Amino acid sequence: MYLDHFGLKEPPFRITPHTDFFFDGADRGATLEALLFAIVHDEGIIKVSGEVGSGKTMLCRVLMERLPGNVDTIYVATPSLGRDEILYTIADELGLQFSQGRVTLALRELQEHLIRLYSQGRRVVILIDEAHAMPEETLEQVRLLSNLESNRHKLLQIVLFGQPELDEVLARTSLRQLKDRITHSFRMRALTQAEVATYLVFRMRAAGYRGPDVFSAAAATQIAKAANGLTRRINILADKSLLAAFSENVHGVTPRQVRKAIRDSEFGPVAREGRPLFVASIALAAGLILGGLVRWIAEQLEPVPVFPLVSAVIVPPKTETRPATPVPANPGSVAPPQIQTAQIPAPAAATPQPATQSPPPVPTPIAQRPLSPKPLLTSEQSRRISSYPIGNARLLKERIVATRSLLSDEPDDAYSIELFSTDNGDAARMERFLGRARQLVPLSHLYVVPVLVGGRYRLQVLFGNFPDREAAAVAEKRLPRRYQRAFQTVPVSIGEIRRSI
Repeated sequence: MYLDHFGLKEPPFRITPHTDFFFDGADRGATLEALLFAIVHDEGIIKVSGEVGSGKTMLCRVLMERLPGNVDTIYVATPSLGRDEILYTIADELGLQFSQGRVTLALRELQEHLIRLYSQGRRVVILIDEAHAMPEETLEQVRLLSNLESNRHKLLQIVLFGQPELDEVLARTSLRQLKDRITHSFRMRALTQAEVATYLVFRMRAAGYRGPDVFSAAAATQIAKAANGLTRRINILADKSLLAAFSENVHGVTPRQVRKAIRDSEFGPVAREGRPLFVASIALAAGLILGGLVRWIAEQLEPVPVFPLVSAVIVPPKTETRPATPVPANPGSVAPPQIQTAQIPAPAAATPQPATQSPPPVPTPIAQRPLSPKPLLTSEQSRRISSYPIGNARLLKERIVATRSLLSDEPDDAYSIELFSTDNGDAARMERFLGRARQLVPLSHLYVVPVLVGGRYRLQVLFGNFPDREAAAVAEKRLPRRYQRAFQTVPVSIGEIRRSI
């Protein structure tokens, strides 16, 4: 209805995937390049996860278009397939008719067919959408398919696309063999406010718009907040905002039209924010071969190699002025049956205490940030952090207190560097990690964020506190190479961390 009004050739914010509108910002382009590299040069299962509406299907469609001509793609969009049905679905896509009904013989015939294709220089990749909803027995069949190989090469490349629940499914003991075969893992993160503004301009230009920016900065910010950075929700709100502007006969979208669009939309709560995951550009894609090793290291919470502090960009932590929870001088004196939780004092509701900060580091001075006039962590978020059972883990308790202070004081646009996250929420294990880590780095630079997911805690480990993404990115690049190889580090905003709790 509004195409002529804004001089558009086609609708700019359709929610159906249209590869001409693929946005390569927010690490999408780098993720695509890394996927292409991994599929063509690697042997193993690849996992791509992201929240509902984060752009997984769009990425999958673009990936299918940009794979080399010698790669045959099989797109499986029905997650409810049984273990035998997925086998016959693949055969149908390859134009193969099995001579007998027995599954073991069918697998052998499929293997022989794949060997013939490989001898002709062709490769086969299976893209499985909504993998988190697949029956467990079907996922086990996927694992068996990944075993099909010639004398020297894998014959099938498999990519699993799914919601964050896919991680929980793969964490089951019965699927540990499948999880061990995943060599590369990518996560589609939500767009930041700045990226949402760029995204809106990109989609308008891709649809043929050539005038000045239609969405004001305030309107873009409002859309970003209401959509939680999810591209599908952004498209819905942007489309309705344009319709509201058209009905008012104006050519710019302001917060007034966005508010109308928000009232007309009924978004359910986001179960959990997509965890940001920085994917290196294709120049660094060769490092993907170490992906499996990186995963194992992160899950085992092994200490990182010794490295010098990047003091030129790290903001020294604020001196705590709030009373800390007393810790027994002798942790062993606590009665064994008692399970302690992180009894973290509530942030002061009155005038904030000034932050004490050491002189700005050289050569990149960072201005001292004043504390927020009120805690930015909600009471419910504070309760969730405090409910994490720490037992007698003294170091962990100390770092959670510091994390609580960080999340209560720092604004949304402040940044930290995520080192890793783990589904193993055992406090004693994290305590051992911190005990080793303090021999390598000051513990004052480490923060631990417990997030309750499906009745289990996921621990996110952060490094440093920075005024903006640029400063965090500089610090990340200056980390020693061995440290960067050990963990897939990524700058993450304090606002995103708070929303994930």
